Amino acid sequence: MAITANPSSTPSSAKKPEAGNPLPAILMALVLVVLIMLAWSGVSPTTPWSQGYDPFGHWWLSTMFAALPVVVLLGTLAFFHMKAHYSAVLGLVTALLVAVGVFHMPVKMASITAIYGGLYGLFPIGWIILNVIFLYRMTLETGRFKVLQQSMTGITQDTRLQLLLIAFSFGAFFEGASGFGTPVAVTAALLIGLGFKPLQASGLSLIANTAPVAYGALGTPIIALAAVTGFSEVTLGAQVGRILPFFSILVPFWLVWAYAG
Repeated sequence: MAITANPSSTPSSAKKPEAGNPLPAILMALVLVVLIMLAWSGVSPTTPWSQGYDPFGHWWLSTMFAALPVVVLLGTLAFFHMKAHYSAVLGLVTALLVAVGVFHMPVKMASITAIYGGLYGLFPIGWIILNVIFLYRMTLETGRFKVLQQSMTGITQDTRLQLLLIAFSFGAFFEGASGFGTPVAVTAALLIGLGFKPLQASGLSLIANTAPVAYGALGTPIIALAAVTGFSEVTLGAQVGRILPFFSILVPFWLVWAYAG
């Protein structure tokens, strides 16, 4: 008796994964090429450019236009559920249009600034985050993340103390090692695993992250502040060290009050 193969079981009939839409990637590449061309061939201003913070003469209208890039970035993420890199490109294009068209920033200067900001986002910020995400994924795949959750539960069953240990203390370690949102993501995941509600865990992790953020990402905020103000990193770091202990004492009480009343 002849046996016929089921067509649905043959490898050739297996459903192939759908290819993603290449249009967003093409648009991102096009934006990059245009930025490089403008930065390379644009006309440099003959006099130093002085930024006007109120181009419309009405501070509220100027503020609304200045906030457009942030609104586009967060709005496309929250309401249109776009991928983060696509939202970032739309925010970048909006920022360039507002800077050139509203605040009259020279085109070449705006293009060079955008390229510099993108490179600074990749190195060192992106490089720091990449290593921490690798560490998190490795502990997750090897089961060490589950061991960490069980260890935190074994120390104490009091949810208030778990909150202080994980969101405040452990989050401060992640803030110093990486920053840029990773402490909130990691500590919120730990708290959710211990039984906290997702929105509650995220909000409490954000509150706990207010104290160590000045030294976040290996001191990146202090380095950026030194570049803007002209003061040395040592001077700024010492001053932050004088201010921060008071907030480090206040935040745990604030955290427990926000959770337990």
